Amino acid sequence: MAMQLGGSEGEDAVISTINTTPLVDVMLVLLIIFLITIPVVTTSIPVALPKERVEVRQSKPENVILSVDAAGTIYWYDARISNVEALVDKLKKVARADPPPEVQIRGDLAARYEGVGQILYACQRAGIVKVAFITEPPPLGS
Repeated sequence: MAMQLGGSEGEDAVISTINTTPLVDVMLVLLIIFLITIPVVTTSIPVALPKERVEVRQSKPENVILSVDAAGTIYWYDARISNVEALVDKLKKVARADPPPEVQIRGDLAARYEGVGQILYACQRAGIVKVAFITEPPPLGS
């Protein structure tokens, strides 16, 4: 019976490679632990959050921006509009464009609803169907 003391070249090749199976197993266990513990840490106080959809809007050149200041004065971009009839006339001119523009209303927080209502009524009379309101998002953390 003969005993072989020296290793063959095939055994050295097998020993010199790294077995990555235990490393993958440990990483998967850590991933599962983090996936389970992170939601518990981040939502410790139950709060009923408002359901608000935030939509990013791009201002296009064909959009019309109307503003209402605290006194109720209506502005077409930066130009003051003298009365509602003048606003309706201007809106009728731009409503003929193809595609029709979107009217974006910027209302001052202290403004009465009357100024915004006049703009909405003027849009309705001019045949404008796309009306949006421009607001500021609340500061982070509040």
